[in-house]
Amino acid sequence: MKRKNGDIGTEPFNYDVNDFDRYLSNIIHDWLKTLTTLAFILVPVFFILDYFTMPTEHLHLFGVYRLICTLILIVQYVIIRQTRPGRFSYLHGYFVSLIIGGMIALMTVNLGGFNSSYYAGLNLVIIGVNLWMPWQTLNSAINSIIIIGMYIIFNIIAGQDYVPSILINNLFFLCSTAIIAVFINHVRHRLVKQEFYLFVELKKARDALWSEMELAKRIQTALLPHRERMKGFDIAATMVPAKEVGGDYYDIMQTPNRYKWVTIGDVSGHGVDSGLIMMMAQTSIMSMVNNCSDCDPSRVLNSVNRVIRENISRLGSDHYMTMMAIRFNESQMTIAGKHQDVLIYRYALNKTEVIPTQGTWLGISDDMGKYLNDVTIEINNGDIALLFTDGITEATNENGEMYGQVRLEQALNQYADLPVVKLLDKIIEEVKAFQKEQLDDMTLMVIKKVSSNK
Repeated sequence: MKRKNGDIGTEPFNYDVNDFDRYLSNIIHDWLKTLTTLAFILVPVFFILDYFTMPTEHLHLFGVYRLICTLILIVQYVIIRQTRPGRFSYLHGYFVSLIIGGMIALMTVNLGGFNSSYYAGLNLVIIGVNLWMPWQTLNSAINSIIIIGMYIIFNIIAGQDYVPSILINNLFFLCSTAIIAVFINHVRHRLVKQEFYLFVELKKARDALWSEMELAKRIQTALLPHRERMKGFDIAATMVPAKEVGGDYYDIMQTPNRYKWVTIGDVSGHGVDSGLIMMMAQTSIMSMVNNCSDCDPSRVLNSVNRVIRENISRLGSDHYMTMMAIRFNESQMTIAGKHQDVLIYRYALNKTEVIPTQGTWLGISDDMGKYLNDVTIEINNGDIALLFTDGITEATNENGEMYGQVRLEQALNQYADLPVVKLLDKIIEEVKAFQKEQLDDMTLMVIKKVSSNK
């Protein structure tokens, strides 16, 4: 059912601890649709039983009773469908009992009053209405009294002779049915109430969790560089977060003594602890680069690894981090660290070159020194370096096929003539169109060598 803005639906997560009455009213209102539907279907269907069991002279009158009752119930169903839940929605339950219970009570009058066994139909009304409506115990008791009261009053007014023992028998079974229905309804109402408060607690826990997750994601994105600028290079970079907190990281740094650094990495797994490790790595790298800006990238990563290794141990985590650090000068880029391959579009040759990264992951070994090597590569005007995380190449389509590095190389060749921002946007658009669902952070950096005077 469509709801207007501001309506409270029956979904428990839409309520707080003070909303139980409204929650119950909504449930009652929704269940009344089914109750009235069953009522206007079963009331005429039971005429089949009347046809085979009732005296012929009463069939016409009983048919009129059931027709009028059915029409009233259909109108009530339409009213319920067209109105919103409210504090008095439960009155519809009483009305169903009045209509059907009154009809059956009138039929007992025609069939001999208190001596008629047709009163048994009132037991079905007591059970059907009380057990279908999740209302309070008092409502259930009042509803039963209304049904039994109509049976007694209608037959007393009719003034027909009866056998007292039969009346006692009939009332015993009616009252027993009412008592059973009231007690069952009492237990069920308590269960509904307990369920509501459990859902409220679950909502609080969920909201608290998502608040923490959203905070972690905001911190993750807030720590990314706001100014993508390095003298002599045009740079465009982006990180497209997945639903969960991830551990993708990149940074662009230019130290006071004019050294230029770019770093990119990815913490294994997802969640808040991955985001924490990413933030630790960023802080450590920034501190190391600012204090030793002329250090080789391998030395920077080895120092950062010791910090990451210690902190991962304190967290009791088994995460690790792929990381690559690049130091740029006017015509060279020096790379260290194990991460995704570096793709370099060579402007003069109009083709893409793949530079594999070497070493090992951060957080695996206490000392990475023997695994790290610095690789220096020439970079000329017009050349473009493309850095990325596995969220790009491992993006998967509906057939389970990955986007892959080959497609990324082809995209770089295809869009190399575009400005770096447009180039980056085109690749991201292509990956998003390819994948069925984003399951990992996607980070992409485009670094183009331009004139050193720019």
